[in-house]
Amino acid sequence: MTSASPQMTIGELLRRHRLDASLTQKELAQLLTYDHTTVSRIERNERLPSAEYISKFSQALHLPEDQHQALTLVFQATLGEEALPAISSTSPFPREDWGQAPDVSIFVGRQNEMEQLTRWAVEDRCRLIAVLGMGGIGKTTLVTKVAQQIKAEFEYVIWRSLRNAPPLPEILLDCIKFLSDQQFFDLPDHLDGQLRLFSDCLRQKRCLIILDNAEAILLEGSRAGQYRDGYESYGQFLRQIGSMAHRSCLLLTSREKPRELVPLVTVQTLILTGLTQRDSHDLLKDRSLHGDEAAWAALTQRYIGNPLALRQVSATIQDLYGGDIPIFLEEITTMFGEMKYLLEQQFTRLSKLEQDIMYWLAIEREPVTLQELREDLIEPVSPAELLEALEALQRRSLIERSAGRFTLQNVITEYLTERFIERVCEEITLGNINLVQRFALIKATAKTYVRESQMRLILKPLSDKLLASLDIKKLEHSLQNVLTRLQGLTSRLPSYSGGNILNLLLHLGSHINEFDFSHLTIRQAYLQGMNLQDTNLAYSNLLDNVFNNAFGAISSVVYNPNGNLLAIGTHTGELHLSGNDGQILFFNKAHTNWINDIAFNPDGSILASGSDDQTVKLWDVDTGAPIRTLQGHTNLVGSVTFSPDGSILASGSGDQTVKLWDVATGSCIRTLQGHTNLVRSVAFSPDGSILASGSGDQTIKLWDVDTGAPIRTLQGHTGKVSSIAISPIGNTLASGSGDQTVKLWDTTTGNCVRTLQGHTNWVRSVNFASNGKILASCSYDDTIKLWDVQTGECFKTLRPDRPYERMNITGVTGLTEAQKASLKALGAIDENDPQ
Repeated sequence: MTSASPQMTIGELLRRHRLDASLTQKELAQLLTYDHTTVSRIERNERLPSAEYISKFSQALHLPEDQHQALTLVFQATLGEEALPAISSTSPFPREDWGQAPDVSIFVGRQNEMEQLTRWAVEDRCRLIAVLGMGGIGKTTLVTKVAQQIKAEFEYVIWRSLRNAPPLPEILLDCIKFLSDQQFFDLPDHLDGQLRLFSDCLRQKRCLIILDNAEAILLEGSRAGQYRDGYESYGQFLRQIGSMAHRSCLLLTSREKPRELVPLVTVQTLILTGLTQRDSHDLLKDRSLHGDEAAWAALTQRYIGNPLALRQVSATIQDLYGGDIPIFLEEITTMFGEMKYLLEQQFTRLSKLEQDIMYWLAIEREPVTLQELREDLIEPVSPAELLEALEALQRRSLIERSAGRFTLQNVITEYLTERFIERVCEEITLGNINLVQRFALIKATAKTYVRESQMRLILKPLSDKLLASLDIKKLEHSLQNVLTRLQGLTSRLPSYSGGNILNLLLHLGSHINEFDFSHLTIRQAYLQGMNLQDTNLAYSNLLDNVFNNAFGAISSVVYNPNGNLLAIGTHTGELHLSGNDGQILFFNKAHTNWINDIAFNPDGSILASGSDDQTVKLWDVDTGAPIRTLQGHTNLVGSVTFSPDGSILASGSGDQTVKLWDVATGSCIRTLQGHTNLVRSVAFSPDGSILASGSGDQTIKLWDVDTGAPIRTLQGHTGKVSSIAISPIGNTLASGSGDQTVKLWDTTTGNCVRTLQGHTNWVRSVNFASNGKILASCSYDDTIKLWDVQTGECFKTLRPDRPYERMNITGVTGLTEAQKASLKALGAIDENDPQ
């Protein structure tokens, strides 16, 4: 019976329940009425299951109440505090989702442009319309205003921003869920399938889709319209939308034109220019500016009618020149630069709280609520004070508000990001920190795409700028000095410094265990996948950090016969081969699903891998090249092993059979039938004459290799047999089971000689030492036990070296007991724990 260990992921637990039921992923998908790809991705922890999925799963597999409750607890722990997606309402058409669209209740001019866009979208039924123009020219405002005016012509309206460069599948899933009235919660793994679903929505319904800030997915510093690495799929997406027949309209805004749009005759493009003099005057009528027609014309011309630039410069004219446009224009040629200087003038006149808000909005990189801003700020501030500051920034046209959230225009975000990086670089270089204490370089707890954007646009440019003036050793020395000074403070301030320095050092590839982070506040540090062995965090305050989960992606490991090469299979189908020095010799996407077992042939020249994709593959160890694929099983392959002479490979499968293969030709010699459940392990006797197979039917069978005839069946386990091994020097067979025991058997009589007890979870693997006197057993209780075969005594228990091995968390605050337990499971130590 499968039980949930504290370190087990939801995907692993679901997979083990499926295997217990002897179901393939495709069979389970049919039972649950989900796609096979959805089941596969959930089991690989690439997608979180829905509550509905968990419910259907328990019902379909007839799980007992205690197992259902355990499954629900693991699911809830994985889900955390994230809300489940809301079901769309059944309100009449048009159904609308405006996302983070700006408030456009105040709008001036652009009558001709609005009429043109309306004609293209409604009368001409254009499939794709691109609105292009420089930053701050008003593309977003215009497109949003038009969309609001023509929404009655459509059944569905959805507005999404590409500002933080979300991957295309994320945008597609979001749109498909909305356009299909929540009928789809998962997408196919491949892009063609995703686009096919999206295209079906556009053909079946009249949809208006607005994608804003498309320049975020395009590559800077290259030919116009080229995509950033990993975003080329957007090109196929736009090409398909523009060329296929459908009933819908995609409105796209960008500072440059994606290259796919150039040859498409079905695409209409509007190049947005600046406001007219009259419209500029209307835009700034609340600014108390004065001047004649010529002055207004000159002001509009100088700033090319750019609404953002005009709003910024108007504040300078009002504050420094009493609203007198002519005097301002006389001095601007010698006293002022362009947009950057205007923003600098605005920024320096703000209060400290207003400046902090501006920096945080630039760091957040997406609209945030008032409460989220309060939580970001180091110094406590009342909601009333914060709201007053936000309203002041709105009056200065520095921030935007929509649906209770606040954000910046892209141009201002870029300016503030550059300013922030320059100031932080200066602080670290001189050792006089201020912004480093009050602001996070990245937010570990942010959405993945936001955090990646922060790393790309803040953390990396900062480290590059620092390394341009300091070599790595001097930089590390400077950072250690900052840590030392922080530790010398009499009180532990609620600072971001510790987390910022930790994130920066990890980004630089520094050896973290050489730095002392004790007695500090560590906030917003992203530590997932990082090696923190021997790092000192004693008596630190850990807040809002992201650590590793206590379960990794490795599904199988094996050394070659010489012990100098290590092969690793993963639950995503990857196969690694590395030397003892850690150097990767080859890395292959070997299978399309979980690799359950890997094995070297006796001379170490061939590596075999068995997978959930129902195949066995043979690999050339020297080159990493595939030799051949062995096909014939009709369910997952759970185990593989070579005969002692290397001529035969045996494989056990979920189809309840064992197959013997000719390694030289790849042909199946014979199929051994008799088990009634998944064959989880296979092993040859030292002379190769006998093959043993262990199964989920709780039995071990011995077979004559030459004839395929069954010799005997070993019975005694009360749980599924997960692993077997035959001693190299005698007639002893060891078996590990889901009943948490290891049994030793006499293969000549079939009798159980001894039962070894001590593990507290499923025994996953057993293996004899070369002398046959020692047996090692590995369990899901995260231990390896070494047993004396003759006496049955366990003389040593080992735990794996873990990413947080010996990381000192003595006296830390800010963690729940569950979080502390998870860190300890990964190797962290608390010196206050009772020994």
